[in-house]
Amino acid sequence: MSPAEEERSLPLPERWPRASKFALSACAAAVAELVTFPLDLTKTRLQIQGEAVAGPAVPYRGMLRTAAGIAQEEGVWKLWQGATPAVYRHIVYTGVRMVTYEHLRDSMLGRAEGESFPLWKAVVGGVSAGAIGQFFASPTDLVKVQMQMEGKRKLEGKPLRFRGVHHAFLKILSEGGVRGLWAGWVPNVQRAALVNMGDLTTYDTVKLFRTSLYRRHNRKDATIATKLPSREVPLSVAVGSACSGLAAAVLGTPADVVKTRIMNQPRDKQGRGLLYKSSMDCLIQTVQGEGFMSLYKGFIPTWMRMAPWSLVFWLTYEQIRRLCGVTSF
Repeated sequence: MSPAEEERSLPLPERWPRASKFALSACAAAVAELVTFPLDLTKTRLQIQGEAVAGPAVPYRGMLRTAAGIAQEEGVWKLWQGATPAVYRHIVYTGVRMVTYEHLRDSMLGRAEGESFPLWKAVVGGVSAGAIGQFFASPTDLVKVQMQMEGKRKLEGKPLRFRGVHHAFLKILSEGGVRGLWAGWVPNVQRAALVNMGDLTTYDTVKLFRTSLYRRHNRKDATIATKLPSREVPLSVAVGSACSGLAAAVLGTPADVVKTRIMNQPRDKQGRGLLYKSSMDCLIQTVQGEGFMSLYKGFIPTWMRMAPWSLVFWLTYEQIRRLCGVTSF
């Protein structure tokens, strides 16, 4: 058999490993996004409240009242408003960040399977992967944030800006050009770097620690070499995802507040923001006008979303990798 024929006989995950991992991570992210999206919408509404453009009155207080208010005043299905660009975003964002992190970890940072991995290397991998993934996905995130606010604009008697996802892309492109699609990309990338420092770094570290701990307590079992037995994987994933969700929420919420406000602000014909000059200007104005804790507006729904999002994503991702014959993350 020639090398070409031998290559064609290999399963798809072995022929195109990075493309396969990209597709699998995108599928797992889409499932997690749809399950937890109402919490993301609630978080966005809470983060916008209090800024000058949002109006004088605060219609809701707290996560549950905000979610209930949206369902009662706008309809239950409005809790999924903006879900389409959110799924688009995660196809790009999660696909790129997962493939990038795994490549950096295994090839450039030199981690061998089952061996210890320095925390600083995991941090470098997580920050780099998050920043790269979010830069490519920034246009879809911009559309998602702006569409999530359409229901509120309708209640305030303001005209709707978009008829749908594709109209939103075209309108932003026509008004601000290609540059306009990357409005707010700096705080976006900053947030993603912090979130993935908490998410990918924590998950990978906790999972590796649990594997090491399990092997240490089962030294007599010669079959335990470099990975957990299948019965232990769900518990390991659950512990890792819970820790990673909390770390990501603590590190990422302040940057998420800044990102949301910059991306939602009105803009002039050149695409320049009318409220904030930069992410630092937004940060200073927010703290001066509303206090330091305003940077943690929406923290509870952020955490309550990230925890189940991480759980659903990692369980789905690890499972479909196993079913497709791809080694565990």
